[in-house]
Amino acid sequence: MEKKTIIQVQKLGFQWQAESPFLVTMHHRDMYPPGNEEQGPNVSLEGRNLGEDFTIKDGFRMYHGKTVPGFPYHPHRGFETVTVVLEGYVDHFDSTGASGRYGNGDVQWMTAGKGCLHTEMFPLVHMDQDNPLELFQIWLNLPAKKKFEEPEYKMLWAEDIPVIDSVSANGKKSTVRLIAGSLLGKESLEPSKASWAKEKENHVGIYLIKMEPEASITLPAVSETLNRNVYFYRGNEIRVEDKTIQQMNRVKLTGAEDTTIINGSAESYLLVLEGEPIREPIAQYGPFVMNTQEEIREAFQDYQRTQFGGWTWGRPDPVNERNAGRFARYSDGKIEKR
Repeated sequence: MEKKTIIQVQKLGFQWQAESPFLVTMHHRDMYPPGNEEQGPNVSLEGRNLGEDFTIKDGFRMYHGKTVPGFPYHPHRGFETVTVVLEGYVDHFDSTGASGRYGNGDVQWMTAGKGCLHTEMFPLVHMDQDNPLELFQIWLNLPAKKKFEEPEYKMLWAEDIPVIDSVSANGKKSTVRLIAGSLLGKESLEPSKASWAKEKENHVGIYLIKMEPEASITLPAVSETLNRNVYFYRGNEIRVEDKTIQQMNRVKLTGAEDTTIINGSAESYLLVLEGEPIREPIAQYGPFVMNTQEEIREAFQDYQRTQFGGWTWGRPDPVNERNAGRFARYSDGKIEKR
């Protein structure tokens, strides 16, 4: 009997459904205008539900931001965020004393562990031109034994992330940015030390694929138990097996078979998330992901009592100086600049 590689096809919404070890993926794409003196939009914000602005208006959203778009300080516990910025900038501040600015291809890998507060603000650094933003935030679960690790983050700078060019038989090219895992003989940079992705046998892969028209690429077989999902988020159509798939669909594939993806007549963009599942119960409430409801209650109590270390940045939505550039300042005082 012929083996099928497609298990399910599903339309994508604002939050993209994921499978263990991943929890959810968010895709943000906003066409921000030139910035003002505060690095917010230099246009009227009248008519917006500031603080809860998730509706596209004039090409952008303010999210939870009231002056600068983005996400003022908020808590996490029990999982990791992998933030992949394709265009634009993100300003990071957290309750460990760390801060930074990253963007235009950079990836921040943050382990919330036992709990931290952090911000994700989108500073509009250009006053004389538009400030488009596009990013993915991928939530990656932690196993029970790692949920109370110390919070930390590390930067995967754009210049260091491996890029693979795969040329199909017709001479058309697919370009892969290897955020996590191994593919086509190349290895990614190291994830955070507590991550499920740290152990090679967990086969965690995060890939961004750009395909020329009529290009093809093959995802190799890994294991019978692998969860593999392809998010086709921009383009016209792709073909897997004998099925044609339109953009803005998630395609769940078997991990036990080589799978060839053939692009249509337009440039296409894909996000691939794959990995061995964490075979543990999940209890989730908002920003806390634990194994039991009792642990969720404890997370709320700990947050109310300790604020996960407290907030020393003076305001809930701090941003760096306009000309700060790309940098990371870690909780131990170490500084990286790009």
